[in-house]
Amino acid sequence: MAFGSSYAPQGPLDELRMARPETIVADIARARTRARLRFRSLFVLTWLILVGGLIVAIASTGRFDTEFLQEFGPFILGGIPITIGVSVASIVFATMFALFGALGRLSRRSPIYAVATLYVSLVRGTPLIVQIFFIYSALPEFGIVLPAFVAGVFALSFNYGAYMTEIFRAGIQAIPRGQLEAAAALGMTERDTMRRVVLPQAIRIVIPAIGNEFIAMIKDSALVSFVALQELFWRARTTGSANFQSFTTLMLAALVYWLMTIVFSLFQERLEKRMAESDVRL
Repeated sequence: MAFGSSYAPQGPLDELRMARPETIVADIARARTRARLRFRSLFVLTWLILVGGLIVAIASTGRFDTEFLQEFGPFILGGIPITIGVSVASIVFATMFALFGALGRLSRRSPIYAVATLYVSLVRGTPLIVQIFFIYSALPEFGIVLPAFVAGVFALSFNYGAYMTEIFRAGIQAIPRGQLEAAAALGMTERDTMRRVVLPQAIRIVIPAIGNEFIAMIKDSALVSFVALQELFWRARTTGSANFQSFTTLMLAALVYWLMTIVFSLFQERLEKRMAESDVRL
């Protein structure tokens, strides 16, 4: 090639070498955007095909009575607020049980550690449905009569609190030991260190896990229907059995539970992203 002559790129590799850095970055960003759009489009298309096929399969059975749902659907759907109320109240109290259980499991005092360990072992070693019936049906023999809503919430929170105890314990132990030593060097007591240093960070760590437990609790809340609490599943089961339309009513209940878990899962994903962004800013 003669001196001073211009060099024309012969292929994509030569064009990439001669491109400016900002151009390369823009091209990479556009390629990633196209890849994300292609992935999301295929994802939505696959869902539409699968869900559409499921709807066609259900409709082909001839057992899904839409006219029946027009009459009794509002009554069944009226149990949704009770289901959500039971789940929200239960996860709040379960968090309290889990916090005290985790602190007990980390305690250096043998009696406290023993009580917390017994709580976790007892609850995790017995079925949830047995605990619900025990609280609602057996406690009245000792003069302790609880309304159906209170009994259901207490049983769910007591049960989930035992499982979440290990989650909180892991979150507390995830705090770097250097922070505890720094708090001690500043003259903070163990109680102040736990309240002002450890617990705020531990709760932040376990929030995603609490979200998962809440989604699971929405489904397990159907078990409180066995103590005559008129939530979603109770209304679907009772209405279907009385009118010989169990397939229709239970399919409706299953669809509603599914939609609720999807909605709360989206909220959880958004919360986790915001927390991740705030961690990056910090």
